[in-house]
Amino acid sequence: MKRNFITGVAMAVAAVFVGAEIAAAADVSFSGQVRTRYENETKTDMSQNDQPYDLTATRVRLNAKANINSDTSAFIQMQSSRVWGVSNAAYTASDADASVGLHQAYFTLKNFAGLPVTAKVGRQEIVLDGHRLFGHTGWTTGAQTHDGLRLTHAHGNTTISYGLSMAQELTTTAGAENDVYTHFLHGNFQGVLGGGLSTIVVFNDDDCGTLGGVSTCGGATNQWFTIGARQVGKLAGLDYRAEAYLQTGEAGAAGNAISASNTLSQYGTSHGLNGFGAQATREAYMFGVRVGKSFKNMTWKPKVTLWYDYLSGVSDENMAEGKWSAFDTLYDTGHKFYGFMDLFLNYMGSNTNYMGLQDIAVKLVMKPAAKWTLKADYHNFHTAQSVGGNPEVATRTGIITPASTSTAGMSADPGGRELGSEIGSELDFTLVHAYNPNVKLVFGYSQFMAETLYHKLDANSVANGYRDNAHWAYVMADVKF
Repeated sequence: MKRNFITGVAMAVAAVFVGAEIAAAADVSFSGQVRTRYENETKTDMSQNDQPYDLTATRVRLNAKANINSDTSAFIQMQSSRVWGVSNAAYTASDADASVGLHQAYFTLKNFAGLPVTAKVGRQEIVLDGHRLFGHTGWTTGAQTHDGLRLTHAHGNTTISYGLSMAQELTTTAGAENDVYTHFLHGNFQGVLGGGLSTIVVFNDDDCGTLGGVSTCGGATNQWFTIGARQVGKLAGLDYRAEAYLQTGEAGAAGNAISASNTLSQYGTSHGLNGFGAQATREAYMFGVRVGKSFKNMTWKPKVTLWYDYLSGVSDENMAEGKWSAFDTLYDTGHKFYGFMDLFLNYMGSNTNYMGLQDIAVKLVMKPAAKWTLKADYHNFHTAQSVGGNPEVATRTGIITPASTSTAGMSADPGGRELGSEIGSELDFTLVHAYNPNVKLVFGYSQFMAETLYHKLDANSVANGYRDNAHWAYVMADVKF
């Protein structure tokens, strides 16, 4: 018995050392992450009678990278995302948590096909231009990846890349393909105006018509382009960013978002503004600007940034002309842009009933002590299209609910035309501590101050009243190795 035990231990030790030698010979390296975050919030449902909701979630990642030869490498990232107490072994005889999955798995070929091009093939995170249109949504526990490929050519200050994301692969319905493919051509040119200029063309080939949901697949085509540019850099002691994007093409299944079947008419008079049919023309745009100034010679080394984003929305005029004008943010990391409470993340714009979004913000960053960073952000949110100026859209999306289609019923609603465009304001505080080179501790508190219009837009509307203020607090430990 003793001899067998010693033999078993020896074999295990030998296997470890042999495995390590093989890994070293193949140039295989391992890394990982354990990130745990506790959250307490009242933002999910702002009912006066609801109690705060809290949870603790953990993300675990284990990464393996293999440099196979001078032109070939591979990367595999396993991930487990779970909420504490869900499928918990403490209440079961056997741990039922089966959440481990493949987050990334791709191989890279340099000098692909004998060309000065690097090919990256497989499941991968795609991040372009500060996460504006393509981001990894890393704040979420699961984060976002794409199944596809990317071809990149770099020379001097210029990098050009083509990417394909097979965003959705579905079985056919009534003989129609229901796939969603996204193609992009991206260029980055360094050394322009104290920084870098990026250009992008994105083609969405959506056979499904995602505006109408998966259930309507095959009912409308949705092929459209996003074209734009982003300039970021530093001039005259100021950090700056300016970007603009235009969307054109088709908006299949737009009628499922703002339906033509709703026949309410403005002031009892029919104007033919009866929502959208199955097919609409897409004409949308967005632009954003940012200017920041650092004061490194002052106590706490503050940096102040002024920020404005505008995302177009559907107006009465657009609807009358059959033009879908709600900007689609594609695969962005919205948490980075539209307030940390994540109230405006829907990529199609449904959080503002497709009337667009304006974000006016002031951001402050300070260094109160070594290894400590304090951030404070203030956002003031408006719709791009006002309710008063667009009563037809507001009526068809439920912001205005007249008692009848008569003139009196339409104009008597006290929460109607005078709602304007202001949705509310958000204040975000973040404290980051670099505990050691591998551990970061983050503390955050946010508060949202809602205007009446927010409650009209809120999909979680309830009949027993609302909070005009919602909070969200969290504590997060991020350990990387």
